[in-house]
Amino acid sequence: MSGRVPHDLPMREADVDVRAWKEPDRGPVDAHPRRSRTGLAGAMAVVLSVGLAAGGWAGWLRLSGNIHEFDGGMYRSGQLGPERLSSFVREHGIRTVLNLRGENPGKGWYDAEIGAVSEAGATLVSIQLSAAHEPDAVTMARLIEVLRTSPRPLLLHCDAGADRSGLASALYELAVMHRAPATADRQLSFRYGHFPWLTSKSGAMDRAFAAYSAAFEAAGG
Repeated sequence: MSGRVPHDLPMREADVDVRAWKEPDRGPVDAHPRRSRTGLAGAMAVVLSVGLAAGGWAGWLRLSGNIHEFDGGMYRSGQLGPERLSSFVREHGIRTVLNLRGENPGKGWYDAEIGAVSEAGATLVSIQLSAAHEPDAVTMARLIEVLRTSPRPLLLHCDAGADRSGLASALYELAVMHRAPATADRQLSFRYGHFPWLTSKSGAMDRAFAAYSAAFEAAGG
């Protein structure tokens, strides 16, 4: 048999007609790829700048003690060292220090706080809260009672002064000062370092306040 391949054989239906083939539609081609890359880089730069600014603010609050007066005779802060705490209590005539980290005997910060508050002539009250979990009804009732009845001036604090302190401050403004929920809720803001987004679990404080404020208003305030 000859090794020549005839050129006049009919094409079968299963054969691919290369003359009819064309490249599949791949969608519109970006006519300005450099511009797109520049826009993406700009957006990433903005996100990075915002993140750095937020981190810087949170860091500053931590270093400064996150101390704020949010009502006449009411102060909130992060955990202060014993010398600074004693000095603050004396300087502002604080009568009650509300520790939202709970009793922790044997822990250095707690034992030092007991001594500092006692030495400065104030009363220490401790209530255990977690920034990652909503307080139960018993804990919430105890917190409200302390906020209503404790002698003032009063300093309340947690560790960073952002989440648990934010909830307690918001509850004070709502339940004691009878301010509108939208006004009291400002105590839970990034101004004080409260960041309930992304992977943070501190949104529990916002949920706890929302639930209490709804019940408080339903009961007639």
